[in-house]
Amino acid sequence: MSTFLLVHGAWHSGRCWERVVPLLESAGHRVFAPSLTGCGDKAHLLGPEVGLDTHVADVVGLITGEDLSDVVLVGHSYAGLVISSAANEVPDRIAHLVYLDAMVPEDGETAIDVQPVTKELIDLAARDGDGWRIPPLPELPPPHGLFGVTDPADVAWLRGMLSDQPVRCLQQPVRLDNPAAAAIPRTHVHCVGAVPAGITRRPVPAVQPNGSPARVRELRTGHDCMITTPVELSELLLEVG
Repeated sequence: MSTFLLVHGAWHSGRCWERVVPLLESAGHRVFAPSLTGCGDKAHLLGPEVGLDTHVADVVGLITGEDLSDVVLVGHSYAGLVISSAANEVPDRIAHLVYLDAMVPEDGETAIDVQPVTKELIDLAARDGDGWRIPPLPELPPPHGLFGVTDPADVAWLRGMLSDQPVRCLQQPVRLDNPAAAAIPRTHVHCVGAVPAGITRRPVPAVQPNGSPARVRELRTGHDCMITTPVELSELLLEVG
């Protein structure tokens, strides 16, 4: 039995994993899919002080509070930053890192460094909003939809779980200064459906930090693969777990 900890991306909540959790559990695994501070059932905690460090503390606190070990830590999108810093803090508890169509940072980088288009969203929030939060992205015409989701019923369900994203989450740097974290194996899952303009993906180095060959898998779907292709995603995660 493995323990999966599924960390959602910006604007989302833990509910986005509802189609994946039962598939992993039915295979005999333990699964956690929390909402980060300011999201989902923690939306009332949203404020300008919430940042990347807050979300890292959420994940580390869950791992230590539940005394979890051998964790398969999965980060979607923005949460690539979260799981990287969390693994830096508790590397002995992490069995595998899965970057799910995610930002993959280097030490000291912010979301802006990894995905430069993020700066445009921050500037827009400063110009047209209160400056400390960014509303969810708008739905685009097919094939892009809402975070890659195009089915009308799924779009409505997804929209109901979205909340504003604090700017501080995108401005705080990751801390990757623990050499022990480099030993953790990694898998990168890329969603290779339609990609909106301005979104870039860094090439995955041929060799992981632990010296083993890179592990890259693809899902031919949009960004929110946990909603559009939960079965296929679960199968990939079970390969890891």
